[in-house]
Amino acid sequence: MSLVPAFFHHLSEVLYQVLECVGVNPWVVERRRHTFLHREAAEDVDDHQDGRDTTTFHFGSQSEGTTTPGLQSDTDQLHTRNYINIMYSWADWQRGRMNLLMVREEDTPPQHYLLQCIDLDIPQPVTHIHLPDYVTDSQGRVFFSNMATVRGWAALLGDEHMRRGPSNSSSKDWDFISALYCKCLPSEIMSWFTRMQHGYWPSLQTLQAAQRCGCFLVPDGHHGSVNQEIEWRITPNLIERLLMFSLNMIQIKCLVVLKMLKKQEFVKFIHCENCKFTTFHCKTALFYTLNRTPPTLWIKHRLIECIVRCLQTILEFLNKGECPHFIVEEVDLFDGKLCRECQLSLEQAIQGMIQDDMHVLFHLQSDDLGQRLMALPHDVRPFPGDDVNAGICGKLARDMFEQYLMKVRTTCSRLCNSAEADVITSLNNEINILESLALNARTTQYDKNYIKFIAKYLMSVKASVTSSSCIQSGDSLPQDIWQLYGESLNTDVASSKLKLASMHYCQGELQRAASVLNEVEFDLDDSVQPVCGCRREPHGDNLSKAFCEYTVQNDSHDQLTKKLAFCVRFLREEKFCAPRFLWCEMFRAVGDDVDHREYTERQWMDWAEVDAGPFLLYLQYLTYRGLGVRHRQIEAFDRLNDIVTSVDKLNQLYHEETVLNLFGHCCELEGDVQMASLVYNLSLIIMPRNNAANWHKQRLEWMLNNN
Repeated sequence: MSLVPAFFHHLSEVLYQVLECVGVNPWVVERRRHTFLHREAAEDVDDHQDGRDTTTFHFGSQSEGTTTPGLQSDTDQLHTRNYINIMYSWADWQRGRMNLLMVREEDTPPQHYLLQCIDLDIPQPVTHIHLPDYVTDSQGRVFFSNMATVRGWAALLGDEHMRRGPSNSSSKDWDFISALYCKCLPSEIMSWFTRMQHGYWPSLQTLQAAQRCGCFLVPDGHHGSVNQEIEWRITPNLIERLLMFSLNMIQIKCLVVLKMLKKQEFVKFIHCENCKFTTFHCKTALFYTLNRTPPTLWIKHRLIECIVRCLQTILEFLNKGECPHFIVEEVDLFDGKLCRECQLSLEQAIQGMIQDDMHVLFHLQSDDLGQRLMALPHDVRPFPGDDVNAGICGKLARDMFEQYLMKVRTTCSRLCNSAEADVITSLNNEINILESLALNARTTQYDKNYIKFIAKYLMSVKASVTSSSCIQSGDSLPQDIWQLYGESLNTDVASSKLKLASMHYCQGELQRAASVLNEVEFDLDDSVQPVCGCRREPHGDNLSKAFCEYTVQNDSHDQLTKKLAFCVRFLREEKFCAPRFLWCEMFRAVGDDVDHREYTERQWMDWAEVDAGPFLLYLQYLTYRGLGVRHRQIEAFDRLNDIVTSVDKLNQLYHEETVLNLFGHCCELEGDVQMASLVYNLSLIIMPRNNAANWHKQRLEWMLNNN
């Protein structure tokens, strides 16, 4: 840049502060990264428990910390199958493994390889097809098809399956990629280390660390190739993540602004249906700009200048009609993404933005950036009361534990496939596996945090299953049961304690039940966040503002569980620890209802699940009714009534139909059968199928007809 406008320095500092306010600051960036590393650990531990030899990685803006709420970035989740050995040369062959040799032909597009199938017992090519994923070429060579993963995801996701390049998805928020890991870096990646020796960035330390990274092969053939279904594209995601984690805040803020410009402004000048300028193009431009410019540029009051430098790099790409991959040699990132006509249109638009002294920034709508830029000089805290950073932290914490509970749900579903007598044995095996994993020298702190969580949760299930069996048979509870309950009571602030209170109620120990319920009631304040692993999303925003504010300063697992209330879950094996009315939730299907369950619903709809807050009130109603404490009984009834008659409160529940059913039962016990019938009808309006209200409605009709 030959001449920098005088106001750029001041505007840079204003923009810097605005981006701090919308989540682009060291503290939130670090929180995002740690959250997704925890989620990776949960996936890996869960795979180990299930006997799957796979590893999971999270890539993309969310896991890098280079996004804002307004950008609505998705997340790429990459799964590798570790039992497959990728050979870059014959020296990499391993006996007993599924071996695939990376092969390139003269006409193989850059960044792509074919994977030739090699024998398990001797290092020679496979000569005949014995797996459905194998295909042969005209020379009789056997290759591994890239379509196997597509078929697998299509079968798993059903009608909701969408494919975009190598990724598979059922929603706009997540992309799933099945990849193969190659521990050796191919020559087109290794040459990058030589090219980088003469630039300003990345640092020598980063380059040394990058040499220890492998790469992935993703199932994505070149768009113009005749071998599209057997080509695999190499991608250095781990090196790219290393580069992203090495960025300072100025560089991260610069990338975020480029993404905002891409999303709102660049798209206006790309008119062809199949053309797009991507986030990866923005990232590539930043990488090249960093490599070419001295570190002295990347400071706070020169932020606008840094953005312009990146835009000039993009202009260079557009002018040449080629966007070279930063790491992989001979790859044009415009190929198949952006036609020449759209390149020229975008080039002209970006030139106009620069010539207009970047006034385009004042028009950016993402996260109200333009409005905030204009407001900030007059108000150091724009939009008072709007705490975006707290909201981000609260959502990250809730979503992480939601994923943990999904993993627990999967584990419980697998255990319930055992014979009832074997459930305790299966639980013991799971807990023993977790304990051995925790002692493994290769287990990270991220792994240990998740292992501690899931082990405590499974102890709660074990305590409840054991108690249920004893209550059913009329036996007294063994002494070690209290140790199990004690070790599991702090999984969260409510669910485990409510299961203990429910067990006391079912045993007829009403005073003990009331004592535990009082303790839960004291802890269950406005700062407690409901969380469930059923994959349902409440109709309303149930993210507690007080919880979000708490997560700003408290982000450890132990601190967060003090402000989380998981939905209460009873497996069928725990039913004698649950009020009898709740048993109907375990048998909610009527007729062909089971056929109308989604994939995740099949894992939990044969159990009883209910939101912690309403279940507390229901248990209080039953307990105080049994104790004859009428005023406390009516208090619980009124508070439950307040929830079900408030649309806002009802919409914040994960299991609103179940809560309505419990309130309907309270109405029955109050002698108001007509009100109970109305409540069951409302429950059925919300969820006509797979709803225990169908049974309750039939029972009430029979009662009314026989009175």
